Amino acid sequence: MTAELVVKTLNKAISGTKSDWSDLTIQTDLGSQYTGAKFNQVLVKQAIKHSYSRKGTPYDNIMIEAFHAILKKEEVYHSTYKTHEEAQLAIFRYIEGFYNTRRIHSSLGYLTPNQAEKLALAA
Repeated sequence: MTAELVVKTLNKAISGTKSDWSDLTIQTDLGSQYTGAKFNQVLVKQAIKHSYSRKGTPYDNIMIEAFHAILKKEEVYHSTYKTHEEAQLAIFRYIEGFYNTRRIHSSLGYLTPNQAEKLALAA
């Protein structure tokens, strides 16, 4: 994973959504792609706070690890992708077409992520 890839991914994630990210904190490990100038320039520009995992503490990223486990169980392990683009499109469809819009989460009061975000933005 390169700094260019994580910057591109972060820019893609924040484009077209809310304009004020100052209440957002992003959690990453201490990889060079997250500690480098390119990634941090995007964070500063968007006023996103950065939180790093501590060395030797694997549970700092437990939420994203749980998401990856769900993604693999519900999408990836049930599919065979012929190309990288096919995999990318299928995973995008899973996240945007199902996970965020129809999959309820007990930790969100049995709301979907999109419903929880709308409530948070309305508050």
